[in-house]
Amino acid sequence: MIQSCQLCPRKCKTDRTRNHGFCGGGASIKVARAALHYWEEPCISGNNGSGTVFFSGCCLQCCFCQNYKISAENYGKEISIERLSQIFLELQSQGAHNINLVNPTHYVPWIIKAIELVKHQLKIPIVYNSGGYETIDTINKLNGYIDIYLPDLKYYDSARSERYSNAKNYFDVASKAIKAMLEQVGKPQFDENGIMQKGVIIRHMVMPKGYKDSIAIFDWIATHFSKNEILISLMSQYTPFYKSNEFPEINRRIFSYEYHKVLDKVNDYQLEGFLQEKSSAKEEYTPTFELQGI
Repeated sequence: MIQSCQLCPRKCKTDRTRNHGFCGGGASIKVARAALHYWEEPCISGNNGSGTVFFSGCCLQCCFCQNYKISAENYGKEISIERLSQIFLELQSQGAHNINLVNPTHYVPWIIKAIELVKHQLKIPIVYNSGGYETIDTINKLNGYIDIYLPDLKYYDSARSERYSNAKNYFDVASKAIKAMLEQVGKPQFDENGIMQKGVIIRHMVMPKGYKDSIAIFDWIATHFSKNEILISLMSQYTPFYKSNEFPEINRRIFSYEYHKVLDKVNDYQLEGFLQEKSSAKEEYTPTFELQGI
């Protein structure tokens, strides 16, 4: 389907009918898990769970990725577009509040086709859950297919994004993409049970030695969005997975004072959203990947 891939900002131009791109993506969709998930933000998981579909591979390849088994090692199973569309319906029948596409960037054309096959049968919102490293062109392709955008905004400092994700242009790219997401879906909307139906939630995880960078991100958010335009999700769950041991400064959990420096800034700005307790990080945030629901 993609002979000169430019779906993500890497623009590696790989012929994916013959080889795998930087992300690990080839000619077929590859998925590692499709199941109800209860550890997203409350307005996403609700009581029934979010219908998560975890795609294999990743265009960022962060050195600390908690899902490195699927993002870096590319674990998963290749499936057809038709099978993906059926997975959407199966999750809906299990009571999922939404279809949650986790790390989907490098499979967007396939995903669009899968949605088109069952769009008339889907009665729940579709969530695009990504690392925030997106091209405007890819976001534009998703217009009319996505109801909720759930992007990370990982870094402000280009030196940090280059060191840990080999993406020096991360903030410039992600900040523009998030603005495009908001233009597409608008302000947050919820049903009578408080389950999100439309809108953007910007996620940010505080990292070791990174609280100043985190504060810069929330300075930017407060400057560029009004309080009712977006929601934020501040996370404290950083755990040194994957290649973190190659970077001594991030080879530990965050200190309480680091997290509270950022939390104080978020509270000062009175930003709306979700603030994770420092002590709340649990293993459930890293699901097992054993091809459940595939």
